[in-house]
Amino acid sequence: MTNVVHKLTNSEIQQLMSKIPFDTSKLSQGMKAKTKYKGTSISIYNSNKVMFQGKDAEHIATQLLPNATSSQAPHKKTSTIKQSIAYNQFQCIGSDEAGSGDYFGPLTVCAAYVSHKHVQILKTLGVDDSKKLTDTKIVELAEQLVTFIPHSLLVMHNEKYNEKQKAGWSQVKMKAVLHNEAIKNVTQKIDTNELDYIVIDQFAEAGVYKRYALSDLPFNDKTKFETKGESKSIAIAAASIISRYAFVKHMDRLTQSVKMNIPKGASNKVDLTAAKIIERKGIAYLDSISKKHFANRKKAEKLVQKKYGN
Repeated sequence: MTNVVHKLTNSEIQQLMSKIPFDTSKLSQGMKAKTKYKGTSISIYNSNKVMFQGKDAEHIATQLLPNATSSQAPHKKTSTIKQSIAYNQFQCIGSDEAGSGDYFGPLTVCAAYVSHKHVQILKTLGVDDSKKLTDTKIVELAEQLVTFIPHSLLVMHNEKYNEKQKAGWSQVKMKAVLHNEAIKNVTQKIDTNELDYIVIDQFAEAGVYKRYALSDLPFNDKTKFETKGESKSIAIAAASIISRYAFVKHMDRLTQSVKMNIPKGASNKVDLTAAKIIERKGIAYLDSISKKHFANRKKAEKLVQKKYGN
């Protein structure tokens, strides 16, 4: 299957939609319209990018968009990062998480499968290290990725997180369990005979991960651990964007629910926000939306005590 992406103007999209009928109902988030034309799937995203998928995708794109330029990813200099495996030349499941360093919000983990046919399309869409992307860009990309990349997204909400932490689970154990489950879920969605590697953005030594994972690794002989994995594997980069997207959307909902801006991270600004929540809603509510064992909790309590002279 061939994948072709073009970035169009609003007028060009209107012209395209006037040529053939498009469905604008029951769409995935981030999509403006979709259709199937002569065996080729065409997806129009809110970002004004149009994706053609199918064996005749390039021909159909040329037919419908005669004036559009080719959607090849820009040439990049060879990476100076030393690595033994050029993962982007293989078909990989990548996994990464978000929220582990944030006092507020859940822990989110995603595993995503990127095949040969998707590597170029992800580069064209602009998939990169999520730490380099704004939240707006992450949302835009993730809402496109989830429509065609086989993936599994797991969310450990604060109540469950605090319950497991109280029971003696370290955050490393939580992440190992979630990564392994997400990876297993993805292996159920793909032909594993075509799978070359499973690449995990390393947060623990391999032996520690395997001890904490609670169940066997799906393909131990194919599993690799990479530090700064997003820059080495586009599969990890895709997983990172989807996991970060889930975290960002949760934080947006939390901000709306509490009716105050809920900051990310674990800074002094977070302490002040937590103190305000204690004043308004009490410590129990604060615990329900945060990671209870973080030092921010005690700092927030001290701020409240200092304010009221207790």
